[in-house]
Amino acid sequence: MRIAIYPGTFDPVTNGHLDILHRAATLFDQVIVGVAVETNKKTLFSLEERKHFLESSIKEPNVKVEIFPGLLMHFALSKGACAIIRGLRAVSDFEYEFQLSMMNKQLNEKVETIFLMTASEYSFISSTMIKEISSLGGSIAGLVPPMVEEALKRKFRS
Repeated sequence: MRIAIYPGTFDPVTNGHLDILHRAATLFDQVIVGVAVETNKKTLFSLEERKHFLESSIKEPNVKVEIFPGLLMHFALSKGACAIIRGLRAVSDFEYEFQLSMMNKQLNEKVETIFLMTASEYSFISSTMIKEISSLGGSIAGLVPPMVEEALKRKFRS
């Protein structure tokens, strides 16, 4: 069975993330969305909220969501994964993602990194931008799942 890990913070999940996930699900027998515990980012939503948003938004039967602590490569090995899925929005993403993939290759040469380009209609979306626009009262309709849009409105109204 070919298993891939799609890791991230997903704070919050966007339609761009879901686009990458949908396409990855067609390429692998199973895709595990890994919600990272340790991150340098200050998150708006809790781990449980981010996991719930993902589980509620995923339609593919061969996709599951798990929270993982520590190194991505340790998680990938524990799940028997052969690949890591990374989404690219623009050329500017590539340099950072390339460095990550080379470090991951150093940690485990048997796990490949697969880069998928986000569909053009989502190429400008980032979770950071979504949070900023929402915090300022702008519309994020169609850029995130409706559940996430409502949760962001509640966060920024209080």
